Amino acid sequence: MSNTKKAYDVIVLGAGAAGMMCAWQAGLRGRSVLLLEVSNKIGKKILMSGGGRCNFTNLDVSAEHFICDNPHFVKSALSQYTPTDFIALVEAHEIAYHEKAHGQLFCDQSAKQIVAMLTGLCDAAGVTTKLNVEVQEVAQQDGSYRLSSQQGNVSCRSLVVACGGLSIPTLGGATGMGYHLARQFGLAVNETEASLVPFTLSGHWHEFASALSGVALPVSVSVPAKAFHENMLFTHRGLSGPAILQLSNYWYLGEPISINLLPEERLPDSLIKQKRVAPNTTLAAFLQGKLPKSLAGAILQHWWPDSGSKPLQQWTDQALTKAAAHLSDWEITPSGTEGYRTAEVTRGGVDVAGISSKTMEANAQPGLYFIGEVLDVTGHLGGYNFQWAWSSGYAAGQRV
Repeated sequence: MSNTKKAYDVIVLGAGAAGMMCAWQAGLRGRSVLLLEVSNKIGKKILMSGGGRCNFTNLDVSAEHFICDNPHFVKSALSQYTPTDFIALVEAHEIAYHEKAHGQLFCDQSAKQIVAMLTGLCDAAGVTTKLNVEVQEVAQQDGSYRLSSQQGNVSCRSLVVACGGLSIPTLGGATGMGYHLARQFGLAVNETEASLVPFTLSGHWHEFASALSGVALPVSVSVPAKAFHENMLFTHRGLSGPAILQLSNYWYLGEPISINLLPEERLPDSLIKQKRVAPNTTLAAFLQGKLPKSLAGAILQHWWPDSGSKPLQQWTDQALTKAAAHLSDWEITPSGTEGYRTAEVTRGGVDVAGISSKTMEANAQPGLYFIGEVLDVTGHLGGYNFQWAWSSGYAAGQRV
């Protein structure tokens, strides 16, 4: 930062979604802004999100789509900057987009368009951006914050921490710096874990899933706290797909999950009805008509290796009810998750009890702000975490 001036109104740590939104808004308000990024490129998570097309928001956003110790915390920021506001921004920059399932909005072409838009907005607002800057120390002195790095020292009146969580460390920005700064200035940090992440399985179930790698189907998956009805994918390591990623937000190590492989069927009623109307139908035929054939075969081999080919008329209603329970309430305990390596977000983070929900400023530390993923706010899969980035970044940008 040797070619940079030494004092700014605002320094934003992290040139991701939240950081760029905040920097742009602060610049629009006439603040001198320095945006610092530890990696060699801005917006890396934006670029890789949504298969490279960026699921930038969702048409249906409410507090219920977020996990937070205080369920009301997200409401103020979400109302200050809504999905409609970001959609209007995208449309103003003539970025074509489309809606997928469940209100998810994606770029038609590339996530690069979102990064280019935000970069242009920051540039136009006079934001100075520096890459490859690793802040080594932050100190408070005379009402300002002094930041030290190998490139030199700078100071600011408002310091915004937008450096994200621990997910996808290969992108180069998952350093945990935000948590360190929170603790340094007396804020609590709740335990962090990988989230929106595939499950791993061990033993027999690992072999079962691995043999079915690539097979996907709609399921209903649940833990006592939550249930999701979306697609599940078998992988070489275990289970993935939208249903599993969603459930991982609510799952804790050692906890079993329940999988309903036939959520559209009224089990056991449909099995018993099939027995009445087509008594010569076998369980194998029934399952092969409802499930991917490879999965049906694996299930039959596991639970009914000797009776799958037996006509349903030879099954008692009690036996069919028991069989239905295997299909609608398959209980399995994951051995873990694939961890931060593949996690889309970090669950946990800076405790929101110490943060103003309106401005994102630390209650007991004037001039220090936390936005985006670094906070203990975790959105569901489907554009919610990006909307939180836009909304929390905007809220802080109005105050700094």
